[in-house]
Amino acid sequence: MKNTAVKVSTDLKTSNELVVLHETLVKRIAYHLMSRLPASVQADDLIQAGMIGLIEASRKFDPEQGASFETYAGIRIRGAMLDEIRRTDWTPRSVHRKAREVAEAVRKIENEKGRDARGVEVAEVMGLQLDEYHKILQDATGCRIFSYEDPGTIGEESYVQHARQPNQPLENLQKSDFKAGLADAIKGLPERERLVMALYYDEELNLREIGEILGVSESRVCQIHGQALIRLRARMEDWLKD
Repeated sequence: MKNTAVKVSTDLKTSNELVVLHETLVKRIAYHLMSRLPASVQADDLIQAGMIGLIEASRKFDPEQGASFETYAGIRIRGAMLDEIRRTDWTPRSVHRKAREVAEAVRKIENEKGRDARGVEVAEVMGLQLDEYHKILQDATGCRIFSYEDPGTIGEESYVQHARQPNQPLENLQKSDFKAGLADAIKGLPERERLVMALYYDEELNLREIGEILGVSESRVCQIHGQALIRLRARMEDWLKD
Protein backbone atom coordinates (compact mmCIF):
# COMPACT_ATOMS: atom_id res chain seq x y z
CA MET A 1 0.00 0.00 0.00
CA LYS A 2 2.85 2.37 0.90
CA ASN A 3 4.62 1.72 -2.42
CA THR A 4 1.39 2.45 -4.30
CA ALA A 5 0.97 5.77 -2.47
CA VAL A 6 4.55 6.73 -3.25
CA LYS A 7 4.07 5.90 -6.95
CA VAL A 8 0.87 7.98 -7.14
CA SER A 9 2.64 10.90 -5.47
CA THR A 10 5.58 10.61 -7.86
CA ASP A 11 3.32 10.38 -10.91
CA LEU A 12 1.39 13.46 -9.78
CA LYS A 13 4.61 15.41 -9.28
CA THR A 14 5.83 14.41 -12.73
CA SER A 15 2.48 15.39 -14.23
CA ASN A 16 2.55 18.80 -12.58
CA GLU A 17 6.12 19.39 -13.75
CA LEU A 18 5.17 18.57 -17.34
CA VAL A 19 2.29 21.04 -17.21
CA VAL A 20 4.49 23.84 -15.85
CA LEU A 21 7.22 23.17 -18.41
CA HIS A 22 4.82 23.22 -21.36
CA GLU A 23 2.48 26.12 -20.56
CA THR A 24 4.07 28.18 -23.32
CA LEU A 25 3.25 25.41 -25.81
CA VAL A 26 -0.45 26.03 -25.16
CA LYS A 27 -0.15 29.73 -25.95
CA ARG A 28 1.96 29.06 -29.03
CA ILE A 29 -0.64 26.68 -30.46
CA ALA A 30 -3.52 28.98 -29.51
CA TYR A 31 -2.07 31.99 -31.32
CA HIS A 32 -1.13 29.87 -34.31
CA LEU A 33 -4.75 28.76 -34.61
CA MET A 34 -5.98 32.31 -34.01
CA SER A 35 -4.26 33.43 -37.20
CA ARG A 36 -6.46 30.95 -39.09
CA LEU A 37 -9.78 31.60 -37.36
CA PRO A 38 -12.41 34.38 -37.37
CA ALA A 39 -11.69 37.46 -35.27
CA SER A 40 -14.64 36.59 -33.03
CA VAL A 41 -12.76 33.59 -31.61
CA GLN A 42 -11.21 34.53 -28.26
CA ALA A 43 -7.62 33.55 -27.49
CA ASP A 44 -8.41 33.12 -23.79
CA ASP A 45 -11.04 30.49 -24.60
CA LEU A 46 -8.57 28.52 -26.68
CA ILE A 47 -5.85 28.78 -24.05
CA GLN A 48 -8.21 27.60 -21.31
CA ALA A 49 -9.27 24.61 -23.41
CA GLY A 50 -5.64 23.95 -24.33
CA MET A 51 -4.58 23.87 -20.68
CA ILE A 52 -7.16 21.18 -20.03
CA GLY A 53 -5.70 19.24 -22.96
CA LEU A 54 -2.20 19.70 -21.55
CA ILE A 55 -3.25 18.43 -18.12
CA GLU A 56 -4.88 15.37 -19.67
CA ALA A 57 -1.77 14.76 -21.76
CA SER A 58 0.47 14.96 -18.68
CA ARG A 59 -1.61 12.30 -16.96
CA LYS A 60 -1.91 9.91 -19.89
CA PHE A 61 1.51 10.24 -21.49
CA ASP A 62 3.36 6.96 -21.92
CA PRO A 63 7.03 7.47 -22.90
CA GLU A 64 7.26 3.83 -23.93
CA GLN A 65 5.07 4.60 -26.97
CA GLY A 66 8.03 6.34 -28.60
CA ALA A 67 6.71 9.89 -29.11
CA SER A 68 8.11 12.84 -27.21
CA PHE A 69 5.86 14.50 -24.65
CA GLU A 70 5.80 17.76 -26.63
CA THR A 71 4.57 15.95 -29.75
CA TYR A 72 1.93 14.03 -27.82
CA ALA A 73 0.84 17.07 -25.83
CA GLY A 74 0.64 19.21 -28.95
CA ILE A 75 -1.90 16.82 -30.44
CA ARG A 76 -3.96 16.75 -27.25
CA ILE A 77 -3.81 20.54 -26.88
CA ARG A 78 -4.90 21.17 -30.46
CA GLY A 79 -7.64 18.59 -30.06
CA ALA A 80 -8.99 20.27 -26.94
CA MET A 81 -8.95 23.68 -28.64
CA LEU A 82 -10.70 22.38 -31.73
CA ASP A 83 -13.31 20.64 -29.61
CA GLU A 84 -13.96 24.01 -27.97
CA ILE A 85 -14.36 25.60 -31.40
CA ARG A 86 -16.81 22.89 -32.40
CA ARG A 87 -18.72 23.21 -29.15
CA THR A 88 -19.01 27.00 -29.32
CA ASP A 89 -20.03 28.08 -32.81
CA TRP A 90 -19.23 31.78 -33.18
CA THR A 91 -20.60 31.88 -36.72
CA PRO A 92 -24.02 33.53 -37.10
CA ARG A 93 -26.74 31.32 -38.59
CA SER A 94 -27.09 33.73 -41.48
CA VAL A 95 -23.53 32.89 -42.58
CA HIS A 96 -24.34 29.17 -42.65
CA ARG A 97 -27.55 29.85 -44.57
CA LYS A 98 -25.85 32.02 -47.19
CA ALA A 99 -23.03 29.48 -47.58
CA ARG A 100 -25.61 26.77 -48.26
CA GLU A 101 -27.37 28.99 -50.80
CA VAL A 102 -24.13 29.74 -52.63
CA ALA A 103 -23.22 26.03 -52.63
CA GLU A 104 -26.61 25.24 -54.16
CA ALA A 105 -26.06 27.86 -56.87
CA VAL A 106 -22.58 26.48 -57.59
CA ARG A 107 -23.95 22.94 -57.84
CA LYS A 108 -26.73 24.06 -60.19
CA ILE A 109 -24.35 25.90 -62.52
CA GLU A 110 -21.78 23.10 -62.59
CA ASN A 111 -24.44 20.47 -63.27
CA GLU A 112 -25.83 22.53 -66.14
CA LYS A 113 -22.54 23.60 -67.72
CA GLY A 114 -20.32 20.64 -66.83
CA ARG A 115 -17.43 22.87 -65.68
CA ASP A 116 -16.33 24.96 -62.70
CA ALA A 117 -18.83 27.67 -61.82
CA ARG A 118 -17.47 31.20 -62.15
CA GLY A 119 -17.97 33.82 -59.48
CA VAL A 120 -19.87 36.17 -61.77
CA GLU A 121 -22.22 33.35 -62.73
CA VAL A 122 -22.94 32.46 -59.11
CA ALA A 123 -23.57 36.09 -58.21
CA GLU A 124 -25.94 36.44 -61.17
CA VAL A 125 -27.92 33.32 -60.28
CA MET A 126 -28.29 34.57 -56.71
CA GLY A 127 -29.18 38.12 -57.77
CA LEU A 128 -26.16 39.57 -55.97
CA GLN A 129 -23.63 42.23 -56.77
CA LEU A 130 -20.13 40.80 -57.12
CA ASP A 131 -18.91 42.56 -53.97
CA GLU A 132 -21.84 41.04 -52.02
CA TYR A 133 -20.86 37.62 -53.31
CA HIS A 134 -17.23 38.21 -52.30
CA LYS A 135 -18.37 39.15 -48.79
CA ILE A 136 -20.15 35.80 -48.48
CA LEU A 137 -16.95 34.04 -49.56
CA GLN A 138 -14.95 35.87 -46.89
CA ASP A 139 -17.50 34.95 -44.24
CA ALA A 140 -17.44 31.34 -45.43
CA THR A 141 -13.72 31.10 -44.63
CA GLY A 142 -14.59 31.11 -40.92
CA CYS A 143 -17.78 29.09 -41.29
CA ARG A 144 -18.01 25.44 -40.24
CA ILE A 145 -18.58 24.03 -43.68
CA PHE A 146 -16.94 20.65 -43.30
CA SER A 147 -14.03 18.89 -41.66
CA TYR A 148 -11.35 16.68 -43.14
CA GLU A 149 -12.29 14.21 -40.39
CA ASP A 150 -16.02 14.61 -39.75
CA PRO A 151 -18.68 15.58 -42.31
CA GLY A 152 -20.59 18.67 -41.22
CA THR A 153 -18.10 20.13 -38.73
CA ILE A 154 -15.36 22.73 -38.88
CA GLY A 155 -12.61 22.40 -41.45
CA GLU A 156 -9.70 23.12 -39.18
CA GLU A 157 -8.65 20.09 -38.00
CA SER A 158 -7.21 17.02 -39.10
CA TYR A 159 -4.92 17.31 -36.07
CA VAL A 160 -7.35 15.75 -33.65
CA GLN A 161 -7.86 12.22 -34.90
CA HIS A 162 -4.67 10.73 -33.48
CA ALA A 163 -5.48 11.95 -29.97
CA ARG A 164 -8.94 10.39 -29.80
CA GLN A 165 -10.21 6.99 -28.91
CA PRO A 166 -10.97 4.82 -31.97
CA ASN A 167 -14.55 4.90 -33.23
CA GLN A 168 -16.75 1.97 -34.16
CA PRO A 169 -15.77 0.13 -37.38
CA LEU A 170 -18.74 1.49 -39.35
CA GLU A 171 -17.91 5.07 -38.34
CA ASN A 172 -14.29 4.53 -39.32
CA LEU A 173 -15.38 3.21 -42.71
CA GLN A 174 -17.70 6.17 -43.26
CA LYS A 175 -14.96 8.63 -42.36
CA SER A 176 -12.51 6.83 -44.61
CA ASP A 177 -14.98 7.01 -47.51
CA PHE A 178 -15.66 10.69 -46.79
CA LYS A 179 -11.96 11.56 -46.74
CA ALA A 180 -11.38 9.66 -49.99
CA GLY A 181 -14.29 11.51 -51.62
CA LEU A 182 -13.04 14.82 -50.29
CA ALA A 183 -9.53 14.16 -51.58
CA ASP A 184 -10.97 13.54 -55.06
CA ALA A 185 -13.06 16.71 -54.82
CA ILE A 186 -9.99 18.76 -53.85
CA LYS A 187 -8.07 17.37 -56.81
CA GLY A 188 -10.88 18.61 -59.04
CA LEU A 189 -10.73 22.21 -57.79
CA PRO A 190 -9.47 25.00 -60.07
CA GLU A 191 -5.69 25.28 -59.81
CA ARG A 192 -5.54 28.44 -57.68
CA GLU A 193 -8.17 27.19 -55.23
CA ARG A 194 -6.34 23.87 -54.93
CA LEU A 195 -3.07 25.71 -54.24
CA VAL A 196 -4.64 27.87 -51.53
CA MET A 197 -6.09 24.78 -49.86
CA ALA A 198 -2.71 23.05 -49.93
CA LEU A 199 -0.86 26.06 -48.50
CA TYR A 200 -3.50 26.63 -45.83
CA TYR A 201 -4.16 23.08 -44.64
CA ASP A 202 -1.00 21.17 -45.56
CA GLU A 203 1.64 23.87 -45.09
CA GLU A 204 -0.35 25.63 -42.31
CA LEU A 205 0.29 29.10 -43.70
CA ASN A 206 -2.09 31.90 -42.78
CA LEU A 207 -3.94 34.02 -45.34
CA ARG A 208 -1.40 36.85 -45.26
CA GLU A 209 1.50 34.46 -45.94
CA ILE A 210 -0.39 32.83 -48.80
CA GLY A 211 -1.13 36.24 -50.26
CA GLU A 212 2.59 37.05 -50.28
CA ILE A 213 3.29 33.83 -52.18
CA LEU A 214 0.52 34.40 -54.74
CA GLY A 215 1.13 38.13 -55.04
CA VAL A 216 -2.43 39.07 -54.05
CA SER A 217 -4.05 40.72 -51.04
CA GLU A 218 -5.05 38.84 -47.91
CA SER A 219 -8.71 39.61 -48.62
CA ARG A 220 -8.37 38.06 -52.08
CA VAL A 221 -6.87 34.91 -50.59
CA CYS A 222 -9.80 34.84 -48.17
CA GLN A 223 -12.20 34.97 -51.13
CA ILE A 224 -10.38 32.19 -52.97
CA HIS A 225 -10.37 30.05 -49.84
CA GLY A 226 -14.07 30.68 -49.27
CA GLN A 227 -14.84 29.83 -52.90
CA ALA A 228 -12.92 26.57 -52.56
CA LEU A 229 -14.80 25.64 -49.39
CA ILE A 230 -18.18 26.38 -50.94
CA ARG A 231 -17.30 24.55 -54.14
CA LEU A 232 -16.30 21.53 -52.08
CA ARG A 233 -19.52 21.75 -50.12
CA ALA A 234 -21.46 21.77 -53.38
CA ARG A 235 -19.59 18.72 -54.64
CA MET A 236 -19.81 16.85 -51.33
CA GLU A 237 -23.51 17.53 -50.76
CA ASP A 238 -24.40 13.88 -50.19
CA TRP A 239 -22.08 13.86 -47.18
CA LEU A 240 -23.12 17.24 -45.85
CA LYS A 241 -26.86 17.03 -45.39
CA ASP A 242 -27.86 19.52 -42.71
